[in-house]
Amino acid sequence: MSTHLEAERTEAPGGTVELTYREAIRAALEHALDEDPNVLLMGEDVATAGGVFKTNEGLSEKFGHERIRNTPICENGFIGVALGMAVTGLRPVVEIMFSDFLPTAADAIVNELPKFRFMSGGQCVVPVTVRSIGGATGRFGTQHSATGESWYMGLPGLKVATAGTPASAYGVLRAAIRDDDPVLFFEHKGLYGRKGSVQLGEGGILPIGKAGVLREGSDVTVLATLLMADRTLSAADSLADDGVAAEVVELRWLRPLDYDTIVESVSKTGRLLVVEEQVHAGGWGATVISELTRRGVPIERLDALSMPDDLLVSYSPTLEDAILPSVDAIGERIRSLVAA
Repeated sequence: MSTHLEAERTEAPGGTVELTYREAIRAALEHALDEDPNVLLMGEDVATAGGVFKTNEGLSEKFGHERIRNTPICENGFIGVALGMAVTGLRPVVEIMFSDFLPTAADAIVNELPKFRFMSGGQCVVPVTVRSIGGATGRFGTQHSATGESWYMGLPGLKVATAGTPASAYGVLRAAIRDDDPVLFFEHKGLYGRKGSVQLGEGGILPIGKAGVLREGSDVTVLATLLMADRTLSAADSLADDGVAAEVVELRWLRPLDYDTIVESVSKTGRLLVVEEQVHAGGWGATVISELTRRGVPIERLDALSMPDDLLVSYSPTLEDAILPSVDAIGERIRSLVAA
């Protein structure tokens, strides 16, 4: 099987290669499995034909079915199994096929993973990484299109990470798997085909709890995650032709949240736009805004169309596209904020 995994091995250690987001996820998994024999991957169909979204292609052939394990359709059960594996010395990575299915494992995610280390008096660690695949644009309808990145960010003991570029997909996932605390890692299915430069090896592993400045600018700071980070970069490129310099900050970690980078950027630009693929109520943007409002910073928020919060994602391509903040909508909101 010819894959980018083979191409990567032709690069010098720590070299930079052009990878799709999907290939960056797969590379991070392969390198983590290579690095530590205690790492394993488990989930529904992860060992079958490279997984549902082909992020695991070639892994079962290389590492065998003891380390790349298919599970029954029982999320709460197999995340509970992962907890048992973790406290006995293994380092499991669990794939949840759609972020919408995370609530089916709510007991394990809410009451077990983040609390076990505390309840044991620190006698054991819980190095479980839960990969959750979410987001619209796939025409999967309302039960398979949530991003979900804000759902669990209020839980002490649980880290929440996202990836909006191939580089962050590789670097954040590698960091998450190495961490001794449980991490919910969110991928976006609409990004799998996006290409970007990725530094492999130690140099490509990104620090836990740090945001990333994807593009520097002086007129407005735009915070985004997942697909919205990609769209914001496109909008910023278009605005640059009109003399508007937008600084794009990707929030790779929602817990812990990197306020230092946000404040530094907003102090420079004097304006802030939050862009997220979620409804207004309960999104991570509300947390950021509440921290910055007292500073008197001009703030705008662009979420799932700023429509009624009971609006759900449709199977209809026209309606699905209309719900999400588009590149043009992001650009127009940046223009209005800068012009104010």
